[in-house]
This record gives sequence, C-alpha cells and structure tokens, in this order.
Amino acid sequence: MKLIITQSIMVMVILMILILLLNMVSKKSFKDREKTSPFECGFDPKNLARLPFSLQFFLIAIIFIIFDVELTLLLPIILIMKFSNMMNMTMSFIAFILILIFGLLHEKNQGSLNWAF
Repeated sequence: MKLIITQSIMVMVILMILILLLNMVSKKSFKDREKTSPFECGFDPKNLARLPFSLQFFLIAIIFIIFDVELTLLLPIILIMKFSNMMNMTMSFIAFILILIFGLLHEKNQGSLNWAF
C-alpha cells in the first residue's frame, strides 16, 4: 500500500513538472482585433462571422449521442447473459432501462423533444 501511494505521488510530481515546463515553453498567442476578425479583402465584413444556430438541433444531436452510447452498452448484455447469474443480470438490465426511460421522460417534460416553432 505504501508503495502504491509513493508511486502515485511520484507520478503526480512528474506530471506537475511537465505541465509547468510545457506552459513556460509553449508558444503564447495574443489575441487582438485583427487576428480575431474574419478577413474579407481588407474590408469590414458585411455579415456576422458566427451565425446563430437552432438550439433544438443541438439538443436533439446530444440526445441522439446519449442514446447511441446507451445502445452500445446494451448490446453486450446478450453475450454476458450466458456467463452470469440470471437474477443479477435481469435486475441490472431493468435498472438500466428504467434510467433510460426516466431520462427520456425528463427530456420530454423539459420540452427538448418538442419541434413546434
């Protein structure tokens, strides 16, 4: 136990030294108006450089990613069922599905799934 603590302290010290060293050596970027503005033939741009986007599309994309990751967690359950206790597996599966359903109901109650403009 003492060896593990000693090694983890040594790793933390080495990491802190590397972080400090890299921050001192790294190239600093100074932001000014010319560098942050979009270039349009030397003239001021007519339109905004960053156009606003619909937050609903972003929320739907995040929900899609979450459920996609959850599906990748559900697929190996079929293979694990052969090797594990069926009662424990069933309870874990039901708990996971309930968490998914509660998350979906929460998103519905927040209005993230409404597409009315």
